[in-house]
Amino acid sequence: MSRLINLGLNIKKYRQQKGLTQLNLAMQLELSQEYICRVEKGQKFMSLKKVFELADVLDVSVKELFDFE
Repeated sequence: MSRLINLGLNIKKYRQQKGLTQLNLAMQLELSQEYICRVEKGQKFMSLKKVFELADVLDVSVKELFDFE
């Protein structure tokens, strides 16, 4: 499985644990719901700045987002 797909799966897992929809998360990050959907599927890259913001919103460390090996 590609790293992007694994990252997307972790984002989805932590988003769901936090009780957020893709739209809720997108609004907090000032992104579109479609963008979040594509990131979760491993089809889109996020900037490092947005990864840091994402970790803050999900209340996890950046390391946890990338912990898939």
